[in-house]
Amino acid sequence: MTTFAPTSSAEVLSSVQWAAAEDAPLEIVGHGSKRGIGRPLQTEHTLDLSKLTGVTLYEPAELVLSARAGTSLAEIENLLAENGQQLAFEPMDYGRLLGGEPGKGTIGGVLAANLSGPRRLKAGAARDHVLGIHAVSGRGEAFKSGGRVVKNVTGYDLSKAMAGSWGTLAVLTDVTFKVLPAAETEVTLAVRGLLDDNAAAAMSMALGSSAEVSSAAHLPERIAARVADGTLGSEAATLLRVEGFGPSVAYRVEALKTLLRKAGPLQEIGGEASLLVWRDIRDCVPFAGSDKPLWRVSMAPADSHAMVMALRMQSAVEVFYDWQGGLIWLSMEMGEAEAELVRAAVRHFGGGHATLVRAAPAIRAAVPVFQPQQPALAALSARLKAEFDPKGILNPGRMAPATASANVSASAEGAIS
Repeated sequence: MTTFAPTSSAEVLSSVQWAAAEDAPLEIVGHGSKRGIGRPLQTEHTLDLSKLTGVTLYEPAELVLSARAGTSLAEIENLLAENGQQLAFEPMDYGRLLGGEPGKGTIGGVLAANLSGPRRLKAGAARDHVLGIHAVSGRGEAFKSGGRVVKNVTGYDLSKAMAGSWGTLAVLTDVTFKVLPAAETEVTLAVRGLLDDNAAAAMSMALGSSAEVSSAAHLPERIAARVADGTLGSEAATLLRVEGFGPSVAYRVEALKTLLRKAGPLQEIGGEASLLVWRDIRDCVPFAGSDKPLWRVSMAPADSHAMVMALRMQSAVEVFYDWQGGLIWLSMEMGEAEAELVRAAVRHFGGGHATLVRAAPAIRAAVPVFQPQQPALAALSARLKAEFDPKGILNPGRMAPATASANVSASAEGAIS
């Protein structure tokens, strides 16, 4: 078994060219923080990008940052914080959820997995903020797309095609993202003690108001105790985040209090406590520290509580709702036997995407981890895969069986999941 550990784009190109010439499949990894997502790989060779690091361009005034693909997300977020800026889509850190260390994700992995956070419906995901890439295709050809300004796209936007491809189309070597100013003030208003249906009504009312809520989530009873080091207590918490300039935030929070005064007891959470709450929601901390199968469901928020209720009639499930992230997190019991159960419930309540984020390797090998594509989309994705990686040497089998024509980019799925 060979591990390639390139320190430059030229070395990445050389490694992939060797693999293409030898028909030798490669596992593409950064620090391995998301290695447990997808079907188990059986490859003899690894392309380790953890030494391909460094911020190559940062212009705070121009709101643009470029870095090599193996640069840690933690390093980039610290640099941005020093300048009062952020990646507005607040990419998730899978470390704790998958039994590893937090802070190990890379900026290349952010785009490859199309990561996002609780601002998803407002700020978008990684694909909505990427400006450009340098990469190496499975053909062993270096290419670039986009640049360092927003309006630079002519023809097909290959940068966005990489989002959600999980390393199956090309090896990213450099990425450029748009960055934005961080909010001056953040306050979270919590409505306590609501059941799921009442919480859905409260969040819908808040999001439809002029309060400009940037994030909304519902943590059912007992789940609430698993975030922010237990400071919320075990009572159900329906959370609404308001961000911006101090006086504006104060005014909008008061407007929310008036709007929701009859919904239930209200609790205001500010400063570091609010940041901690949303970080833990972003990283799915309530379901960390377990090996139970975990599903990430993306569907219309208004239908989510009804889908969960129907699912609970057939299986044991724990849940919390990241409404503005457009997500439902489901902790299940049995894995393989419940895969079709989950997807059938999602289809019945309007459709969406269900991804098996955590499960034992045997389960991930037996069931579709990513949402199966419709035939027309699968055919299009297969053609895309054939153009970028005709020999199937990049992360073979991670997204679908390696022998299937659907072993392709989930960029279409990743764009909305």
